[in-house]
Amino acid sequence: MTDAAPPPDRPVCHFTPPVGWMNDPNGLVHHAGEWHLYYQHHPDSLVWGPMHWGHAVSRDLLTWEHLPIALAPDEHGTIFSGSAVVDRDGVAGYGPGAMLAFYTYHRERDQGQGLAVSLDAGRTWTKHAGNPILLPPAGDVDFRDPRVLRYQDPAGPVWWVMVVAAGRVLRFYRSDDLLVWTPTGTFADPAGDDLAVLETPELFELPIDDGAERAWVLAFGQTTGGPQGGSGARYVVGGFDGERFTPSDGDAEVRWADHGADFYAAQSWTDSPDGRRIWVAWMNNWAYAERTPATTWRGVLSIPRELGLARDTVGQLRLTQRPVDELTRAQQPLLDLREPDLETAQQQLARVRGAGLDVTLEVEFASEGEGHLELAVHHGPAGATRVGYDPVSGEVVVDRSGSGGALDPVAPSGALDPVAPGGALDPVAPGRHRSPPLGRRAAVELRVLVDTTSIEVFADGGAVVLSVLAFPLPGATGLHLDVEGARIARLAVAAVTAGG
Repeated sequence: MTDAAPPPDRPVCHFTPPVGWMNDPNGLVHHAGEWHLYYQHHPDSLVWGPMHWGHAVSRDLLTWEHLPIALAPDEHGTIFSGSAVVDRDGVAGYGPGAMLAFYTYHRERDQGQGLAVSLDAGRTWTKHAGNPILLPPAGDVDFRDPRVLRYQDPAGPVWWVMVVAAGRVLRFYRSDDLLVWTPTGTFADPAGDDLAVLETPELFELPIDDGAERAWVLAFGQTTGGPQGGSGARYVVGGFDGERFTPSDGDAEVRWADHGADFYAAQSWTDSPDGRRIWVAWMNNWAYAERTPATTWRGVLSIPRELGLARDTVGQLRLTQRPVDELTRAQQPLLDLREPDLETAQQQLARVRGAGLDVTLEVEFASEGEGHLELAVHHGPAGATRVGYDPVSGEVVVDRSGSGGALDPVAPSGALDPVAPGGALDPVAPGRHRSPPLGRRAAVELRVLVDTTSIEVFADGGAVVLSVLAFPLPGATGLHLDVEGARIARLAVAAVTAGG
């Protein structure tokens, strides 16, 4: 990224705040036919500040209705991240079907967990009179982002679980009434970055290879030491007994959920009506989040992704991610070529332009470990972001260094005025992103989701994902393909037509 980029247009299919600053998604829950999305929000500034919970609802995960701010700071502090559940049995005393939001109160070196209640399907909230409901253990300065879930013991009993990020560890609690919480255990990543603070924990169970066998996934944000520098999201697979999480035998590795620079604070929706586990993340990186181009708003979320677990070639479990099916239903096919020669593919792609594009590319290499594959997106006179596969290293590559845009070298004051970016992106953030090696492959399939300022690449059945921000100059809405030593098996492009 070199030249100054203009303030970004609204994305076609990715969520943005109506105004002001946004970071972590919060309180994701499906209730009464609506997908609720709350989020960390500073409505009066373009940079991080006194946190509120913004709010939007959707019936399709793509088109969102913005609603009034749900939670605002009070005498206990500002409102940090958390989660929401529906208390169907009324164990908290607010009646069956009450929505409960759990969040962190933050004051300087002082954090504790708060509770708010909604009796009108999440439209208005009343804070619990006994707040805060959970204070940190002695010595814990960082104690935040409660993830609450309902746990059904195989023997029959039901109770509630809370996971809280506490510096370098995650703390587990249980409760029968959602008000009084008892500590049950901790988890720490033995190979984690000693300087990192853990945030935004997430815990859920998934089927393995869509079968009857299941395993638990524990995920969290890490503030430093990310796969491309700065922040990132991690996960580990194992078992959970309602009190303690135990990594899988022989596979206790904590892995990156996304290998791009811009995927953080991933959270999933509770009570999805069809049993899917769907999560979304903040597409940014704390290394430069306050310096991305902005007009009257700053912050974008990833596309909602359906999650799964799959065994790799050596039998270890990997988290898989793919865009939700709702995205496919909101598209208009532009082309679908089977086994075209390169000239035909390039000619057809030259006619395709659009701010939101979903590209599927399947390529078969003539010789293992040889050849070249590169798809240029945001392609225009001033440059492009380049997505490819390196058959020598076996890595998926996203290179935004020639995309045409740059970050603002100095964070703005926070006023709701346009930010005119300038200066070089590097070395604050990498231009070239590489995934872990997939191994040398005779055939590769990539799905590339392109929006106005973002690229999300899904490879290896969704086990490898790279999410990257890029800021193209005006007119950079084209595609271009280069292939050497390989045959194009399929090239399909669709225009995304919904979002908000």
